[in-house]
Amino acid sequence: MKVDVLAFGAHPDDVELGCGGTISKLIADGKKVAIVDLTKGELGTRGTDQTRAKEAKQAGDILGISARRNLGMPDGFLLNSQANQLEIVKMLRLFQPEIVLANAVEDRHPDHAKGAKLVSDACFLSGLPKIETKLDAEAQKPWRPKHLFNYIQWKEIKPDFVIDISEQMEKKIEACLAYKTQFFDPNSNEPMTPIATKDFLESLTYRAQNLGRLSGCQYAEGFTSEKMLGLKNFDNIVL
Repeated sequence: MKVDVLAFGAHPDDVELGCGGTISKLIADGKKVAIVDLTKGELGTRGTDQTRAKEAKQAGDILGISARRNLGMPDGFLLNSQANQLEIVKMLRLFQPEIVLANAVEDRHPDHAKGAKLVSDACFLSGLPKIETKLDAEAQKPWRPKHLFNYIQWKEIKPDFVIDISEQMEKKIEACLAYKTQFFDPNSNEPMTPIATKDFLESLTYRAQNLGRLSGCQYAEGFTSEKMLGLKNFDNIVL
């Protein structure tokens, strides 16, 4: 299955939190998007890997993605190893995306930066013909995405560009709230965590609102780019 955009997250819910609005917008514009979660989030304080899997399925359905896979790498101990690189290469060659979205290059959770570097290295390796991979016993062809962009998560990283998600903000929040075990719920008996507070839930809106204020729209999501981006013209700049 070829998709236009493949989004990677170290944990289920990373993608929804970091770029759920952008994914919703891409799909509304007719693009195909798939998500690959590197781990099951099994070390999370709240919920279990089983509940996270169900929540991830629901969140993906809300966004309207074409497919979702989980690579089952160890949560909390994510390594930029050859074995893990090759698992990601298999996903890149399976979905053949033009654009890849990945975790923040620096963040509070160490798996996020590790995941960002792991995906970046795999994007390069995936284009090398002498690296041979098979999926379901079938040989795969080399594939290298045209672009890799990293979404912003806990830390306030200055974006290289933003995407206007004014019309998608409500759907982003809905997709995030599909992870009922992870986020603010006044009736929950689960232990409190930094992302389960009311302030964190509200931050999804006010941080997007601030990026929108700075860029000339109501709500926006920010991204960084490994390489300089070029514009063919000025037509698509939001003023």
